[in-house]
Amino acid sequence: MRRKEQGRENREKRKPEEAEWIPKTILGKKVKSGEITSINEVMEGKLPLLEPQIIDFLFPDLEEKMVDFKKTTKVRRSGRQFSFRATVLIGDKNQFIGIGTGKHKEKWPAVRKATRKAKLNLIKVRKGCGSWECTCGTNHSIPFKVTGKKGSVKVELMPAPKGTGLVVGNNIKEVFDFVGIKDIWSKTRGATDTKLNFIRATIDALGKTTSKKMSDEIRKKVSK
Repeated sequence: MRRKEQGRENREKRKPEEAEWIPKTILGKKVKSGEITSINEVMEGKLPLLEPQIIDFLFPDLEEKMVDFKKTTKVRRSGRQFSFRATVLIGDKNQFIGIGTGKHKEKWPAVRKATRKAKLNLIKVRKGCGSWECTCGTNHSIPFKVTGKKGSVKVELMPAPKGTGLVVGNNIKEVFDFVGIKDIWSKTRGATDTKLNFIRATIDALGKTTSKKMSDEIRKKVSK
């Protein structure tokens, strides 16, 4: 009986053989034809990212890690229904990071669903040397202070001088690892023991490094 269960789990873990990608969106067709050749063009363009295969096509070497996994229960008239909830973090250890959550009755389909959603939620993070104590000019931290929020959790990230390290909670160190940030300070408020909200608030803050307008002084420092 145990062998049967192990065999079934191995089959579920194995990714199904994917047929050749046939794009269904305008953005997908432009990527497949070679009109768009970089992920930066996708991020800066106005067309919505609706196909995870676009990321696979342009970014085949993204790293992924499951950061949260839970078994959930729903009580209905027919009885209890069990399912799995997986949360996956993806990144290139340089500029891009994404997070996605997927639910399914089986474990590995939930993980694959979360990975697909993470690819569709991919964001670009602007790095820099924004600390007034550091003038190295390398992209080891963030260019300015940003704040992110998710649920009751609020995370404030501040640029730190070179050599400081990751002065953050253990739950979010892997987030900075996935974008190659080596030095940063943080302040947190709320229920930071809720790991998923903590991670999402941090990614929300990192996303504001590209959406927030920089002052002329900071822009000159980052562009050096």
